[in-house]
Amino acid sequence: MRTVSGGEVAGILVAVFWAILVSFLAVALSRLAQTLKATTKLVAEVTDQAVPLLADASRTVRSAQTQIDRVDAIASDVQEVTSNASALSTTVASAFGGPLVKVAAFGYGVRRALGGRKGEGAPAKPPRRTVIVGRTVPAARRKRK
Repeated sequence: MRTVSGGEVAGILVAVFWAILVSFLAVALSRLAQTLKATTKLVAEVTDQAVPLLADASRTVRSAQTQIDRVDAIASDVQEVTSNASALSTTVASAFGGPLVKVAAFGYGVRRALGGRKGEGAPAKPPRRTVIVGRTVPAARRKRK
């Protein structure tokens, strides 16, 4: 029978350790390979789905830009109509405003003249009051200001 020396036992232990280490590394590498395959497949699927989505997004942005251009054109037309209406309002006010004020003043004067003759025996009206922020200010105080 042959005896095993301490160096041979150490060599066997190192060989067993390396065999276990190589086994663990082989398992880790095989799992890493599976993970890389799954990742590659996932990236390919995402790319296949992302390209149509990006195309749809691009079409949507173009459509939105077209709509914004239309709204801009409508807004400029509305601004032009508004300025035309303002000019028309100014023209109507200047053409009819002066004569209407004169007719109204004349009518008021006629009513006042006719009302003064009829109402000489009528009782005096109570003084008017002015409402300021929920309060009533008597006419005497109003006149002092």
